Amino acid sequence: MILPTVKKQQIIKIALLLAALVSLPRNIHVYNMISSGNEQFESVWVVDFLFRLVFMVFFSWAILEINANVVYIKFKLRGTFATVSIIVLDLVMLFATLTLWKELHPIIVDSPLSNEDRGFLTFGYVTLLIVLYFIARILRLQANQRVSDIENEHLKHQNLQKELTALKNQIDPHFLFNSLNSLTSLIRDNEPATLFVKKLSYMYRYILQSGDSDLVSIREELKYLESYTYLMKTRYRERFEIEVNIAEGLKGRKIPPLALQLLVENAVKHNEISESNPLLVRVYSRENSIFIENPLRPRTTMAEGTGTGLLNLRKRYLLLQQQDILVRTENGIFQVELPLRKIE
Repeated sequence: MILPTVKKQQIIKIALLLAALVSLPRNIHVYNMISSGNEQFESVWVVDFLFRLVFMVFFSWAILEINANVVYIKFKLRGTFATVSIIVLDLVMLFATLTLWKELHPIIVDSPLSNEDRGFLTFGYVTLLIVLYFIARILRLQANQRVSDIENEHLKHQNLQKELTALKNQIDPHFLFNSLNSLTSLIRDNEPATLFVKKLSYMYRYILQSGDSDLVSIREELKYLESYTYLMKTRYRERFEIEVNIAEGLKGRKIPPLALQLLVENAVKHNEISESNPLLVRVYSRENSIFIENPLRPRTTMAEGTGTGLLNLRKRYLLLQQQDILVRTENGIFQVELPLRKIE
């Protein structure tokens, strides 16, 4: 998911509100001094009040901006590394603000700070920093939730569109399977043809059933891939080979339906397959990812299809897994990595 930016106007408003609330006791004191007509206190306290207010607004704005936007949007940090970076930057900002405050205050206000004032100042800014940290977290979570809600609505809309399209173009599944069963009875004496029809029937059934699921287990996907592989080997024979080596512990994990088959099909469609250049596709696991790779030998003729399969898979993966697939081309090998969500 691409993280959104927390609106700057929202950050500024919160910074002003917090600074005003923290300064409220001093505001009341300044008002009382002005109302009493004490000119000596009026000038000193007004300057002191404005100095403190400006520093507090700037500090609040800077901390909110760093915690809600800079670390996540500009530096693109995530997880534990983002949290540690936020804490370090917050402490640096706190130290810099207090140092600058203590240096400038005696010059601008022309009034030295007592040790008690310094202690209250440090305590006040540390408390404010903690409050700002949690407010920034809330702002970030709210912004992420808004984008997630929009993406979910978009996904629902896409699913409705797919269902509508399927209804418009639907062939009665019973008619299709009955026809395949009839074909099987006609070619019963031809074992390869019978097996081919059974594999094809299973594939159609799987496509129809998986249409109701956003995610399926890798074990189910591998079974479907086995049927697809049989059809491809029937067509290409020794010119096509596939190696599948998935750790048993990962087979219960979930991925979008038809993800593995789509990537193998992508290799078949876009690469040369001949007696001199047979195609080998490898499907294997490593740590928490599934890899699909093949030698890169582009067809000299135009491949069939629209070329949007990989793009559609990437969109589905982002929406359903909140992760992006990784595509690499190194040393003549085309590789796609499907990261798997850890079981919580």
